[in-house]
Amino acid sequence: MFSGLNLSENTIMRLKSTSNRIKAAIAFFLIVTAVGSLVYTQFIIEKIREKERSSVELWARAMEYNSKPHYQDTRQQLDRIAQEISNNPALLESVKSRWIQSLRRAETDLANSSLDFVASELIIKNRFDIPSVVVDESSEILHHRNIDEHRLNEETVESFAALNEPILIEIGAEEMLQHQYIYYGDSGLIRTLRYFPYVQFGLLALFLGLGYLSLSSIKRTEQSNLWVGMAREAAHQLGTPLSSLYGWTALLQDQNNDPGTLHITHEIHSDLQRMQTVADRFNKIGSIPELKPTKVALIIRQVKEYLEKRMPQVGKHVELNMDIQSDRRIPMSPELFTWALENLLKNALDAIDKTCTEARVDIVAHEYNGHYVIDVSDTGKGIAKSIKNEIFDPGFSTKKRGWGLGLSLTRRIVEQYHGGRVFVHKSVPGKGTTIRMLLPLEHSKKKTKEIH
Repeated sequence: MFSGLNLSENTIMRLKSTSNRIKAAIAFFLIVTAVGSLVYTQFIIEKIREKERSSVELWARAMEYNSKPHYQDTRQQLDRIAQEISNNPALLESVKSRWIQSLRRAETDLANSSLDFVASELIIKNRFDIPSVVVDESSEILHHRNIDEHRLNEETVESFAALNEPILIEIGAEEMLQHQYIYYGDSGLIRTLRYFPYVQFGLLALFLGLGYLSLSSIKRTEQSNLWVGMAREAAHQLGTPLSSLYGWTALLQDQNNDPGTLHITHEIHSDLQRMQTVADRFNKIGSIPELKPTKVALIIRQVKEYLEKRMPQVGKHVELNMDIQSDRRIPMSPELFTWALENLLKNALDAIDKTCTEARVDIVAHEYNGHYVIDVSDTGKGIAKSIKNEIFDPGFSTKKRGWGLGLSLTRRIVEQYHGGRVFVHKSVPGKGTTIRMLLPLEHSKKKTKEIH
């Protein structure tokens, strides 16, 4: 749809907008942050795992300690003393009972020394909440901690074995020695830390996304205000010379009766009216236009006739076709819509090479799904995929001379003022492009959906 699409390498480099560089920088920052967060979190998890393994090993050693007999010689000596006291006839029964009771209490204290250690250091203080199971050599579950009853099964043991190496416990001594194993999983702290990088990444992405959207909105508003200011200033500057030229043409018509001169002044007056229309269009940019029911077909015919008269002047032989299938009136601003349609048709003409043997621009208008659809198709060079989404951006142009305002203004007129849509419907490099314009049959502030 645009001429000069065979751009040089330097031109292509210049087409890379600042917004794309900002997006790339934000994406890179997010990736680096995500990777760094994952690595650091994994480092913390490994450190916590080492400490938790130490806690489980402490429990294992305590169980071993509790299962083995301690102070056997002392206990035997206490038993012998108790027997001697009991068999001594010289002692009163009350004295015997008191001394034997003291000896039994001492023996009990020796027997419970390991239990006191386990209770005070592991159970009472509750040093860890690590899910753990103890199994024997036949894989039968003997004990468990911090695990629900319904999870006590072989699958849980296998999942723990995949996470951590089991810890060996030796129960009993000599011929009574048995081997047991402690399998344990990740604590609640580790399970929570696993999700931390994703939560952090999501919050960071949300924050940066909102920041980028805010900056983009501010940038678009500033650009829009700049174009509006330029358009109104251009209209204002044109007003004085136009008024003067109107006066001069009226003076020429009054003072000359020569048919040739009158014809020239008439043509000048027609062009002045055209210039006045252009100035009025620029003056309407930035203001809310009055939408009134208008026959779209009539405007399409007027634009087609206007361009057909001027095509020979640009040295192109292009067949301009029109297929209007609906004569519906829809709410619009005729002045602004005429401008938008002219921009589309002029860009279609610019896209066609002078050497093209079957140069053609087609205008097809019909109704579909609550919209008035206008397709402008050409047999030009087509649009490259790399710039397909940028052609409506302010300042974008593939021409050596041009401000890149035509299609940008067209989109503003169609979307912001008329509640419609304009987009590249299809484009094949070397064969041509179709740009589709959608206008709601009933004006609404809601955005219309794109039709393919």
